[in-house]
This record gives sequence, structure tokens and C-alpha cells, in this order.
Amino acid sequence: QVQLVESGGGLVQAGGSLRLSCAASGRTFSSAMGWFRQAPGKEREFVATTNWSGGSTYYADSVKGRFTISRDNAKNTLYLQMNRLKPEDTAVYYCAARLRSGDYYATSTYDSWGQGTQVTVSS
Repeated sequence: QVQLVESGGGLVQAGGSLRLSCAASGRTFSSAMGWFRQAPGKEREFVATTNWSGGSTYYADSVKGRFTISRDNAKNTLYLQMNRLKPEDTAVYYCAARLRSGDYYATSTYDSWGQGTQVTVSS
């Protein structure tokens, strides 16, 4: 198991930027990592993922070109740089880790989850 703690959420105007961080501890940080989000009344959805080295990334179509996932294994930290934010990006953002292979966009593939950080984008 990997323990995950997100930070960096907040309130921002449309068009603005935020950077989320996810500090990992516990078991090895060699897991593949991802970000998901959940808006009120909606299911948790995939945002982005990266492999253990950070050399391979995938994004949801809704954030492609605006968000960038990265990791610093020396600091055991995962990041999500969010630019050109839109009101529809408003959600609780969750960091997740997985040690097994599977569909990278599926919540069931991930073994460990953080508690989430709120991102609110005003119009």
C-alpha cells in the first residue's frame, strides 16, 4: 500500500491555473500513478496517468492540451499542472497509485487513493 496526500486545490477564475501535488509514502513509489476527479452527483472519472518513470502519460480528452501530469521520484511526489481552467473542471481531485497492470482509466485498477482536494473554477 502507498499512502497518498493531495494538496494545492482552491478557488480560481476561469482561464486560471493551479498545480496539484500528491505526496506519497509507505511502499515503493515505483507504482504507476494517476489523477481522477469527481464532481457533485457524478461518478469519479479519469483525468491523467503516468508510469513509474514518468516517461509515458495518458490524458482524458477533456483535459488534453490543458493539464500536464508529472512526477518527481526523488521527492516521492506526483503533480498535476492545470492551465486554462474551465468551470466544468470543478471537482474533488484524487491522486491514486497502482502496482498492477490493467485499464489505466478505470478506478478499479488502482490500489491506493488519497483523500482528495477541492478545485473550484468560477465563471
